[in-house]
Amino acid sequence: MTLQLVVSSLPTRCCSRLAVPHLRRSCKFSPRVSMSSSSFSSAPEDQPLETEAPHAPVTRERRLNPDLQKQLPKPYLARALEAVDPSHPQGTKGRDPRGLSVLQQHAAFFDRNGDGIIYPWETFQGLRAIGCALPVSFFGAILINLVLSYPTQPGWLPSPLFSIHIKNIHKGKHGSDSEAYDTEGRFDPSKFDAIFSKYGQTHPNALTKDELISMLKGNRNMYDFLGWVAAAGEWLLLYSVAKDKDGQLQRDTVRGAFDGSLFERLQDNKKSS
Repeated sequence: MTLQLVVSSLPTRCCSRLAVPHLRRSCKFSPRVSMSSSSFSSAPEDQPLETEAPHAPVTRERRLNPDLQKQLPKPYLARALEAVDPSHPQGTKGRDPRGLSVLQQHAAFFDRNGDGIIYPWETFQGLRAIGCALPVSFFGAILINLVLSYPTQPGWLPSPLFSIHIKNIHKGKHGSDSEAYDTEGRFDPSKFDAIFSKYGQTHPNALTKDELISMLKGNRNMYDFLGWVAAAGEWLLLYSVAKDKDGQLQRDTVRGAFDGSLFERLQDNKKSS
C-alpha cells in the first residue's frame, strides 16, 4: 500500500522512465532482428569467382577459362623466359631462351647477324625468310623500323639508319593488343589463353579470320589509332603466313609467334621446299 502510494505520487515522466526500460530495449532491437532475417540474404559462395555479369552481355560473349589454374601452374604469373600454356608448361621444348625475355626472343629472329640491333634490311630478310612476298617485306621493313626505332634507342638521339635495339624492345610495345606481353616483355599465360577462350568460337584452340578480326576490334583502346593499325598489321601478317589448310590460325602457331620459334620453323620449311 505504501509502495503503491509512493509510485503513484511520482511524476508521470519518471514512471515512464522507471517502469519500462526493458520493454523499450526489446522494442529497439527486435526490428533489427526482423530486418536482417527478411531483407538481407547471404551472397552465393562462388559469386566472387564469377566471370560473367548478368547486365554486361559482353562478359557472356567473351568468356574466360575458369579451369586454367587446374591446367597450368600459376597462370597469373607472367613468364620472363618461356611462352607457356597447358600443352607446353615448360615452353618450347629443346629451345634455349639465351637469357632473353619472350618479347626479345620474338624480335631476335630478325637480328640476322646476332649483334643485338635490327636494321631495316635485316627486317626485310627476316620477313622474306618466313614467306612474305617481296612488296610486303619491303614496305613492312620500312614501317616496322620507322615505328620501333626511336622508342628503342639507348639515348635521346634518333638513329639515321632506323635501327631497333633488342635490349629495349619492350619500350616499343603498343596498345590495343592482346596484352599477352606485359610492359616488360614477359609472357602472360592468362592473357594468351583469353585470346582463344574469348574469340575461338568455331574451334576452342584456333581462330578463323573473322574471329581474328573480332579480337582486333575487341582489343581496341579508345583513340589509339597507331595501336589499332599496328595490331591489325601484325595479326593479319601472321595469319597470311601461318594459317592452316582450313584457314584457321592454330593456338600452337600463335604461341610460337610470341617466342619466335614459329619463325624458325617457317624458315626451315621454306628452305626445305
